[in-house]
Amino acid sequence: MRAMARDGDINEPTMEFPGHPAGDPRQDRSDVTPDPGPGAPASAGGPVRGLLWVLGAAALVVVVLLGVQATGILPEFRNPFAKEQTDRSQPTLLKSIRDLSRYVAAEGDFQVVIDLQNDRRNVPDFLLSERTLFVGAGRVEAYVDFSKIAEGAIVESADKKSVEIKLPAPQLGETDLDMSKSYVFAQQRGLLNRLNDLVAGDPNRQRQVYQLAEDRITAAARDSGLSARAEENTRKMLEGLLRSLGYEKVTVTYTAP
Repeated sequence: MRAMARDGDINEPTMEFPGHPAGDPRQDRSDVTPDPGPGAPASAGGPVRGLLWVLGAAALVVVVLLGVQATGILPEFRNPFAKEQTDRSQPTLLKSIRDLSRYVAAEGDFQVVIDLQNDRRNVPDFLLSERTLFVGAGRVEAYVDFSKIAEGAIVESADKKSVEIKLPAPQLGETDLDMSKSYVFAQQRGLLNRLNDLVAGDPNRQRQVYQLAEDRITAAARDSGLSARAEENTRKMLEGLLRSLGYEKVTVTYTAP
């Protein structure tokens, strides 16, 4: 084969090494990615774009599922992390039955605010102290126990037009603390009190506050005139009942408690 002439200073194309078209051969390299150079920032590349696609797809799925649940198309769809409650209580046992012969003539609803603080002498409050602000709501009944009517307590006149009844004095029932309306408004506890709860919690810790609320409501019921209201209501009830039976005069008196 015939070789092209080549001297030491000029490189010319030969049959073995064909030449490029006219111009700078480096300007016609469209199939080669240019080098960004040492100062250019590195590209995020495929992994970052893939992560963004995954996050976007997950958000879209959540939005679609929530929308479907709101429209009712899939009502059975539930939150997989929803709160669950398990009741492992034992069956209720009937321990006794009592026949009641009391007439509840009045009832009072009471509310009390208990501000109770327990601390130790010469110990800072922030270290060992417990203060509870409790709002207690309770109910007290006033009743007359008909089972305690003594023999001869009912006296009827000879003409059967009047009757006299002697009843036992009204009594106050036990205070019924309504926990659905009672609540702890505020509570402050020392550092050692909190640590003690972490080690050995006391489920009856608030019992002292509950008992104090019941005692205060009971005392308020005694001073509220609830017993006098029960006397008046019982008298009116018996007068109306006995007059309907034909008695013209009905006298109701109460024995000393």
